Amino acid sequence: MTPVRAASDISLSTADTSIVVVVLAISVLALVMGFVFRRQVLVTSTGTESMQEIGAAVQVGASAYLGRQFRTLGVFAVVAFLLLLVLPADDMTVRIGRSVAFLFGAAFSASIGYLGMNLATAANMRVAEAARHGDRDAGMKIAFRTGGTVGMATVGLGLLGAALVVLVYQGAAPKVLEGFGFGAALLAMFMRVGGGIFTKAADVGADLVGKVEAGIPEDDPRNAATIADNVGDNVGDCAGMAADLFESYAVTLVAALILGSAALGANGGLTFPLIIPAIGALTAILGVFITRARSGESGLSAINRGFYISAGVAAVASVVAALVFLPHSAADLVQQPSILGGITEVDLNPAVRASCVEFVLAGLYAMDKISRAQRHGRVEYRVE
Repeated sequence: MTPVRAASDISLSTADTSIVVVVLAISVLALVMGFVFRRQVLVTSTGTESMQEIGAAVQVGASAYLGRQFRTLGVFAVVAFLLLLVLPADDMTVRIGRSVAFLFGAAFSASIGYLGMNLATAANMRVAEAARHGDRDAGMKIAFRTGGTVGMATVGLGLLGAALVVLVYQGAAPKVLEGFGFGAALLAMFMRVGGGIFTKAADVGADLVGKVEAGIPEDDPRNAATIADNVGDNVGDCAGMAADLFESYAVTLVAALILGSAALGANGGLTFPLIIPAIGALTAILGVFITRARSGESGLSAINRGFYISAGVAAVASVVAALVFLPHSAADLVQQPSILGGITEVDLNPAVRASCVEFVLAGLYAMDKISRAQRHGRVEYRVE
């Protein structure tokens, strides 16, 4: 077996450079589609004046929270930037690139978190307005396009950052991208944990002050803690989850490039880890467009159908990409770890989805068991 060269010795050939440029173009396409989906959400009706007033209050609160959080995290970002400059690396160029990539990773994570929060608070009113008129299809389209916007921003910015670093640093790209993943992880951790703490504190406040002391229903807009609770839901579940998704995507890309460079060297080590997520971005766009609920069909069934179709297309395209871009023939299909790894990943996703649905969807065994248990007693939560 021919030994693989050290990752730092790898350089991009003309064909490899062309592949990276195509990946860059796909990342830009994903960002453009995210903008298109966002526009489709924002052109719909925002509902009554009362709905707009409540939605604006939630949006103002969420923006104020994230603004305060970002100012605090800015201090940590500066300290981390300086630490990455002094930590060991091959040369000063890699140190500077790693530190700058850290800032871009943190900025991208923060941007996606803010986008998730901002669009979610805007979409809340629009989905409620569609539901008020009994238009299930419109409500589902608005909600799905909202998620699609954040998804396209996640894959677009992730691929854009990784492809640019590979194009500029080539063999040293995996080391530089360590900073990119670290920056994304730092912001995601604070946004996810901080938002979660905020929402739980507001939830308890809404219960204690509103329902217990003032006798106001929990979801009544007269209860100020209810607005704070909804702010917490948006900064924790929307902004925090969006940043968390970007962090997972970014570090997965970094890990794939590190492993690919070590295992494949110049034979696709820097390009194949970018080709597969680029295929995923294209099939994700396909999935957004084909996800439509049929008459009398549940929303989850429509989402599952769209997922399975796009996942099947992605699996086939990944196999073709492995056969074309990796140094193996079709006869080595069973022995090809990259092909089997990609297919296994696609196969595991439906299994994870099915196990999650089992515990949250009414009519299935787990939820029915919980429902039956509630008929024979009750659980009391007492705060003294």
